[in-house]
Amino acid sequence: MKVVARFEVPYYQYLDENSQLTEKLPTFAKDADSLAAMYRLMTLVRLFDTKAIALQRTGKLGTYPSIRGQEAVFVGVGHAMHKEDIFVPYYRDVGVVIQRGVNLSDILLYWGGDERGNCYANNKQDFPYSVPVGSQPLHASGAAVALKYHKKKAAVLTICGDGATSQGDFYEAMNVAGVWKLPVVFVVCNNQWAISVSRGAQTAAQTLAQKAIAAGIPGEQVDGNDIIAVHHRVEMALKKAREQHEPVLLEMLCYRQSDHTTADDARRYEPPKIREQEWKKEPIMRLRRYLEQIGVWSEDQEQALLAECEHNINQTVEDYLHTPPQPAESMFDYLYATLPKAYQEQRELVKKIGVVHHG
Repeated sequence: MKVVARFEVPYYQYLDENSQLTEKLPTFAKDADSLAAMYRLMTLVRLFDTKAIALQRTGKLGTYPSIRGQEAVFVGVGHAMHKEDIFVPYYRDVGVVIQRGVNLSDILLYWGGDERGNCYANNKQDFPYSVPVGSQPLHASGAAVALKYHKKKAAVLTICGDGATSQGDFYEAMNVAGVWKLPVVFVVCNNQWAISVSRGAQTAAQTLAQKAIAAGIPGEQVDGNDIIAVHHRVEMALKKAREQHEPVLLEMLCYRQSDHTTADDARRYEPPKIREQEWKKEPIMRLRRYLEQIGVWSEDQEQALLAECEHNINQTVEDYLHTPPQPAESMFDYLYATLPKAYQEQRELVKKIGVVHHG
């Protein structure tokens, strides 16, 4: 017997759960203003998330997927991307898309059942939300083929959950990215739950990052509660993708501090007290304590930030609730270049009946 190959999965963390540095800071993190900007964004995302759930509970929003406890993954990813890159999201990516020019009111509009919220006014290159589990990595590889064909110095980044890594689409996307040397980065937000299926019940793999090995591409594990680590590893992966056409898989370890969506009740399957244990690692307070330690954040700044976020979110809600609804016949307007005669008749009939209301 002889060993023909050996593989390793590196793990990256710079700021631990006690807000202590574990490694020398990467260059970008030495800029306190940059760290404070990401802290502000994480706070905004968490408060927006709380408001969205309240809107759903009062019948003003449809089913909504919470981001609570996962803010560092999405804000860190969005902050590391370049404008010319292409983003292919799944459905928890508020922290990314708001940095890509998407309005918070558009996000509410989408979850309120109005597809206009998925057609971003300020960003035409990124893909819309993808709800089917695991479909978006294939879309990302396809977009990366286009970038490579046109010789553009840009990369594609896509995010999926841990459950998506058990889907065939996920493996196929990584396989073609590895074979064709595509400029794409795959990010897995491993929040430990694929709806009600635990991480341990859905795959026997020791890490999700090691799934990259079968595709012949690098795989890394990152502390997803450490926004410094998230930003740095995404930044490095995107640089490789743009300059060397080397795809990378990044597994971000975090915990879902919520039900899967507002249509779920995690009390039926989640072990008791696990959220309290995992909350000790949560990303926002971790970064706040560090900012306070280095003297760039104060309680006065915190209160001002909370007031600013509350004002902006309240205005967002007003914009959403007062968006005029589309007419009912608009359901026929986005599928065909030329509407078939049978549908033309149906469209006219629906037009006589009335309009569809959102919210």
